[in-house]
Amino acid sequence: MNLNEPRELASLIEAFLLASGKPQSLERLYELLDEAERPAPAVFKKALEVLGKSCNGRAFELKEVATGYRLQIRETYAPWVGRLWEERPQRYSRALLETLALIAYRQPITRGEIEDVRGVAVNSNITKTLLEREWIRIVGYREVPGRPAMFATTRAFLDHFNLKSLDELPALAELRELEPLAEPDDPDEAPVPAHLQALADASLGEQEGDEPPKDETSFRSLLVELDAMEEGLKTDFDDLREEQRAPEVDHKL
Repeated sequence: MNLNEPRELASLIEAFLLASGKPQSLERLYELLDEAERPAPAVFKKALEVLGKSCNGRAFELKEVATGYRLQIRETYAPWVGRLWEERPQRYSRALLETLALIAYRQPITRGEIEDVRGVAVNSNITKTLLEREWIRIVGYREVPGRPAMFATTRAFLDHFNLKSLDELPALAELRELEPLAEPDDPDEAPVPAHLQALADASLGEQEGDEPPKDETSFRSLLVELDAMEEGLKTDFDDLREEQRAPEVDHKL
């Protein structure tokens, strides 16, 4: 195999990504090659372009997320591919999705600040679920009485929702244009709309243990029925947003 030929190198990278089942960074992919057989960085970059183009018209795509590159089923097929797993995936309430959205857009944010925006108490099981899934983490404690924990999203959150960085989150202006839902009597018990839940079922239905990875969906699809949340909290922690961004890859390697 001539690894200095982008097409042949693209096939090898495809094999790496198919076998790994999770995102792989450029550095990691490069390290998998012996030093003597490593092509020039420009060739490696070209091979990734060739691999991406080779996925055109196919059911899977090459996607760059926060922690690297992966091959994944296209979102279009998510509702059908999710049927491969017999056990019904966990259903997520509107309250959990709203809480996750607030953390994503207003991070770092405390539980009390989330409650101020939503107007209802945050069930402790919601933050527990998000922490267990490693979609959020505690990044510090607010210097106020009681020193409440501050939550922010993780790279696992970005990976799961097909995001390379927080900059790829849908703009709040786009969410405001969506038709608002009628307010339920109990927001914590309000069901997620059927078409939204179908996408959530397909992408969020991981089971405990080492299960085959599910196809992913976009964060936009999970937010599509949420109320606009522009008004609310303001923080002085813009530096955290910078910290959460995926580091830029040095293609010179």
